Amino acid sequence: MNISFEDKVALVTGAASGLGLATAKAFAEAGASVVLADWNEKDVQAAAKVLADKGHKTLAVRCDVSDDAQVEAMVKQTVATFGRLDAAYNNAGVQGILAETADSPRDDYDRVMAINLRGVWSCMKFELQQMREQGSGAIVNCSSLGGLIGGNRRGTYHAAKHGVIGFTKSAALEYATRGIRVNDVCPGMIQTPMSDKMIAEGQGEELKAMLETLVPMGRMGRPEEIADAVLWLCSSAASYVTGQSISVDGGYVMR
Repeated sequence: MNISFEDKVALVTGAASGLGLATAKAFAEAGASVVLADWNEKDVQAAAKVLADKGHKTLAVRCDVSDDAQVEAMVKQTVATFGRLDAAYNNAGVQGILAETADSPRDDYDRVMAINLRGVWSCMKFELQQMREQGSGAIVNCSSLGGLIGGNRRGTYHAAKHGVIGFTKSAALEYATRGIRVNDVCPGMIQTPMSDKMIAEGQGEELKAMLETLVPMGRMGRPEEIADAVLWLCSSAASYVTGQSISVDGGYVMR
């Protein structure tokens, strides 16, 4: 199946690296004009330039998704530059501090919720305003395997990712008859800078054990495998799919 986004405009947050960068690249290669947004202005500008140098239409935007004003400006800049917004992948996210619930720091809770949950809400809010005006669009939010299960010492992160699924389903209901679809992906153990950081911080053995005992495919996923799912969900090939949480996890949640 050849998925084309010719004459379409896609927006990706957290696009400087990992899942976001892989998805921005996939949208560009499928013909879309792509807005790459990230808090790391230097890296997102560099990522957009690499794609532009290959002939793709890109725009790099510095955006901290925990700041509503920056999110609103990001969407307005997208429309001012390319005229519309057809697809959005709300991917920006951070890991939390490992801690039992009784010991979980309030400032870490606020930080994780501000980016991983409120950031998704804010992105959807302003994306949907534009898509509602157009009468069309597709949004994919990035939840996680952690949005479907619990996790020792990871309660804050998992709570935020569960919340993403709740927002996804609610928005999907609201806009189902107005030409707008909203879904989410739930990545499992994917090789990204975030997983590299977790290993560097001493979680390598725990992740290795999880991979060996809980992932039937027995391997880490690739960012491109998430990008493929996002593009399908944003495409006309998924025109009858909305409000769904798609696990891309090597079979983890089958158990």
